[in-house]
Formats: sequence, C-alpha cells, structure tokens
Amino acid sequence: MKYENLVLDEERALYGIHDAEIKSCTFAGKADGESALKECQALKIADCRFELRYPLWHVQQAEISDCILTDTCRAALWYDQGIHIRNSELGGIKALRECDNTLLCACTIDSTEFGWFCRGVKMDGCKLNGEYPFLQSRNMEILGLTMTGKYSFQYVENVTIRNSHLDTKDAFWHSKNVTVYDSVVKGEYLGWYSENLKLVRCKIIGTQPLCYAKGLVLEDCEMEQTDLSFENSEVMATITGSVLSVKNPMHGSIVADSIGEIILDGHLPPDAHCDIVCREQTEPTV
Repeated sequence: MKYENLVLDEERALYGIHDAEIKSCTFAGKADGESALKECQALKIADCRFELRYPLWHVQQAEISDCILTDTCRAALWYDQGIHIRNSELGGIKALRECDNTLLCACTIDSTEFGWFCRGVKMDGCKLNGEYPFLQSRNMEILGLTMTGKYSFQYVENVTIRNSHLDTKDAFWHSKNVTVYDSVVKGEYLGWYSENLKLVRCKIIGTQPLCYAKGLVLEDCEMEQTDLSFENSEVMATITGSVLSVKNPMHGSIVADSIGEIILDGHLPPDAHCDIVCREQTEPTV
C-alpha cells in the first residue's frame, strides 16, 4: 500500500497499517487529530512533515528518511521497536522514549527530555539540543554527536561515545559503564556519582569534575578550567598538561604534567590514599 501527497489531520489517520510506503505526506490540519500512525508495522516513510501529537507509538520496524517533525509534534516516537531515522529533523518535547533498537543517522534534534528510558539507541553524525537527554537509557553507541544540553546521560548504563562534542552541565551523573573516546566534554560537575566511567584521549572542560566517582579512569586526557577535581573519587588518571586543582581524591593514582593546587584538608577516611604525581613538581596546599 502506498500513501503519497496526502494531507492527513484526522484522529488515528493511518492507524494499524503495515507493509506500507508513506511519501510526501503532511500530518497537520484543523481536525488536529492525534496518533496518526499508531500500532503500525513495516513502514517506509519519506519526505513527510509531522505537526500533530503522538504520531508514531507502538510501531515496529520503520524506515524514516528526510522528514520533519516540528516543535508541535509532541512525544513523537514512544514504545517503538526497530526504527531507523535518517537525515531528518526531530522537534517537540519528549521526541523519543521507551524505544528499543533505534538508529539515528545525520539527524538534527531539538527536543527537551529526548531519549528517556530507551534501549539500544545508535547515533551517527547527529546534532542534538536538549535540556535533559537520555535519562536512564542503556546499551547505546554514539558516534560523531554534537550536543548542547544540561542534565545529560543521567543514570545511563553501558554506553560508548566516540568523536563527539558534548557541551553539557551535570553529564553522566550516576551513570554506569560509560566509555568516551576522542571527544570534548564541556560542562560543570561532570560525572559525579558515576561508576566505571572511562575517558580516553578526551578534553574535559569545566569546574569540579569527576567527584564521588567509583572506578573512574582517564587515559591521556586534557583538563581545562578544572578546579576541585576528583573529590572523594576512586580514580586512575593520566593527564596531558595541567589541572587547576585536585581536592581530596579517595583512592588510586593521578599523573599530570602539573597541578596548580593539591588540596588535602583531612576530610577523608583514614584508609584513603591516592598517589599524585606531577611531572613538574607542585607542593600540596593543606
């Protein structure tokens, strides 16, 4: 079945269709109907415009390309499985939630609360602006993401990120088993309360990073504007260049070219011990 060059605004306009192609259609109009493609299966959707709410819920296996989901397209993709989205614009609050095995390639996303409670998200070459993305999602693979956010990747598990630029406050809080390669991570209070967060050849920018962390690893990273780093953390870190200050690391080892200030103020338990090595000698401030 093929649907082409249609304007559809009815409630559940194409409810339950399967093995269908939808091309150059617009989901908008006076009827203001919701859930246009709910409970559908095996769809190919191309060059369409979605302006109405909840268009793609409980959809199984769909290919979406060159589409626009506007800022009025609220909660567009929920409870879906096997959705592949390419070269599309995703707007509207809560654009992706509770989905399994979603692939996004070359997409531009502007969505508050994007990607909550998802499993198996893969992203390649996307741009994302979102205040609170990826809450409690897991098993994600991300490549070439340019992101502006605030409270990003909180409570996520089993995530790999490569070659990305993340400009975000409070990223990776309470995360587990996250590895970031060859990326810039900019923000405040990065990675607090994380478990097994690993940063490889990354540039880390911003105040008070990587505190109260367990199993934290930095390999050949740079740190810029990073004061009061590693407080109460278990850390193994090798850093190229300088760190503004390190405060009360709990256990492990920190090696850097230089550290502007090492603060050991006695607020750690008796068994706390962290080796701090400066390639250029720095005297601790107590």
